[in-house]
Amino acid sequence: MPVKTPIPNWLEPHLATCEAIVALFHPFAEVAVHDVRRDRIVGIWNPISERKVGDRSYIDELPPHSEDDRVIGPYPKVLADGRQVTSVSVVLHNAKGVARGLLCVNLDRSPFDGMIDVLVRFAAPVEDRPAELFDKDWREQIALVVDEECRTRHLRRDRLTRPHRLELVRVLDDRGLFATRNAAAHAGRALGVSRTTVYALLKEART
Repeated sequence: MPVKTPIPNWLEPHLATCEAIVALFHPFAEVAVHDVRRDRIVGIWNPISERKVGDRSYIDELPPHSEDDRVIGPYPKVLADGRQVTSVSVVLHNAKGVARGLLCVNLDRSPFDGMIDVLVRFAAPVEDRPAELFDKDWREQIALVVDEECRTRHLRRDRLTRPHRLELVRVLDDRGLFATRNAAAHAGRALGVSRTTVYALLKEART
């Protein structure tokens, strides 16, 4: 049982909320409920901090806040084993509207920080492509031009309109990428249209 009996009356209405938060974010989130008068933990779910009911809450270590604040945080914390945690606390009131507890959600960030680190490494700038390998690869150049133009203009390829494609064809033509046989067919694949459509766009771009 995550909460020892007897359960404080002011905590009873919030039990399902605590269970729902842990169910959604398991195994990364801990939910702890603190009695602000006793400075003790009165309920804890998925205790990644290895604390237990009855342990001291250390409410005085919360970040600065006013008595009117209903939500405190998010704020950083560190577990005993060094894991980084992001926490947020919600003030719980009894039936008379008096603050009696704090519902604290502690999210273990270490798995997410690890994924972010991997993504940052993959997104790191790469060396320039060797010109001697790619300058004559017109297929590669068409694909790169379309990709660069879409990124610059914040366009998704599957959302390109006819005016968008016309402008991209104009850019490809300005760079001389239609001088090679079958370039229109490859440009069509890059733009998501037929070769016939590329020829029509090219004719319009040149008028």
